[in-house]
Amino acid sequence: MKIETIAIHAGNQVDETSKAVIQPIVMSTTFERNHEGGYDSGYSYSRAANPNRTALENVLAKLENGADAAAFSSGNAAGMSVFQALQPGTHIICPDDMYHGLRNQIKMLFAGILEFDFIDVNDAEVLKAHIKPNTGLIWIETPSNPLLKITDIKQVVAIAAGHNLKVVCDNTFATPLCQQPLALGADMVMHSATKYFGGHSDLMGGALITREKDGLWERIRDVQTMGGAIPSPMDCYYLIRSIKTLPYRVRGHVHNAQLLAEFLENHPRVEKVMYPGLQSHPQYAIAKAQMTGYGAVFSFTLKGGEEKAKKVVNAVKIFTQATSLGGVESLIEHRASVEGPDTKTPFNLLRVSVGLEHIDDLIADLEQALA
Repeated sequence: MKIETIAIHAGNQVDETSKAVIQPIVMSTTFERNHEGGYDSGYSYSRAANPNRTALENVLAKLENGADAAAFSSGNAAGMSVFQALQPGTHIICPDDMYHGLRNQIKMLFAGILEFDFIDVNDAEVLKAHIKPNTGLIWIETPSNPLLKITDIKQVVAIAAGHNLKVVCDNTFATPLCQQPLALGADMVMHSATKYFGGHSDLMGGALITREKDGLWERIRDVQTMGGAIPSPMDCYYLIRSIKTLPYRVRGHVHNAQLLAEFLENHPRVEKVMYPGLQSHPQYAIAKAQMTGYGAVFSFTLKGGEEKAKKVVNAVKIFTQATSLGGVESLIEHRASVEGPDTKTPFNLLRVSVGLEHIDDLIADLEQALA
């Protein structure tokens, strides 16, 4: 099946009892045992499994063409389950511009438990030089947040394979519509389902999808079940509903992002636009080779420094000044202020999540804010 059909049907089934076309929301926390003490339904307790979560995990796995998926209450919970599943003392290699929420999580919660280095994973020689006997995992994020760096997934996978290392790819910015990391050799994909899967800035969720059900995956499943950082049946239901329109929403987002990035690249007050869909992007060739679309988040820096950037972000009328991304509404933020004192983000940088408003209105809004 094509991805549009998968998005609609893989998480949906006709209810056997009522014949309702859309499955019910099963709020029960516990399920009846049979006379032998087993469970005819396959469900025992909703922390372990729930019909709505099963349906969500099914569509997530099929969207990324994986063997299995695990749903979590947030993207950070999904990422943390990977780190919790590793043996103490394991060394992780992470990108130097890793999403700050997960970077801070590793630095603060796993100090003394795991070892970690934040490096330029796009430099093959630097990456090889940081592999140690206890290295177990390479984490990549492409496109990266907020600098929109592109990692050559096949290159990292080839290096990892030579040392028997796992590769996990944060695919939140790209979505399965624009990039399929498992098909490029990655072992696992992570998403903040809060973003494009939810798509309307009103749901929290996270997801992991694996290429194969191996030992690490079984430990992650144990973390999910025993830790209990799971989405509610209601959240699962609404995520499934939102995913049905994901392919068409993402196409609209990408269309707007490309046109808006091109407008800004030619604006005299703009210093630089970081968007992999522009030929000026330093890794445009890699993006073109491994992506079928370039996503709908980009960053741009302004002439005039931090003062000008803050003036622009406070002058928009259609864009909302807010954190997050992937919703139908366009968002803009001064990223360095959000990331805090250890940020590596330039202070004249604004990050944009391009929504589904009419492109003419979005261009006009940024034009007046830049004036």
